Amino acid sequence: MAELHTDFPERFAERRQLSGLARNSSRRELEVEEHWFHKGGVVLKFVGADTISDAEQLAGWELQVPREQRAELEAGAAYVSDVVGCEVWATVAGERKQLGTIAEVQFGAGEAPLLLVKGASSGKEILIPYTEAFLKNVDFEHRRIDMALPEGLLELQAPLNEEEKQRQKLEADEARAAGERKKH
Repeated sequence: MAELHTDFPERFAERRQLSGLARNSSRRELEVEEHWFHKGGVVLKFVGADTISDAEQLAGWELQVPREQRAELEAGAAYVSDVVGCEVWATVAGERKQLGTIAEVQFGAGEAPLLLVKGASSGKEILIPYTEAFLKNVDFEHRRIDMALPEGLLELQAPLNEEEKQRQKLEADEARAAGERKKH
């Protein structure tokens, strides 16, 4: 069964050609023979995949629609494949800087999907809500997204320095000790 990451599941009725992307980045064209919806997902039967063993070889693959066959989206909406790989530039507290490149889009954490942005030089990962309120300019052709982020958003995800780690440990130890005193 495949997870659905589409706003157009009804298009499986007419769409027969999909592109499969394996975890090792190899690609294979697949032809849908049958499909049916089940428990919030879709079961796909592909031409030539006639046994469970054949189907298991496709487990974990990302199924993609050829770009020329994608449905037109409403204003402000985007395909994940257009977003991943874009550079993110942000204005934070009046300062403009490059945050990194979008490595992944995560769903299910709230109203807005989260962009997993990997820092260009630091390799640090940050999560930024992909919400219209933060978007200033989206240019998929040049693989760039400009955002204005609220003050403090990036600091919330900053790793603790040694002093903060020590203070946090001390506070936890004190809370544990106070809890032990209450028991006795």
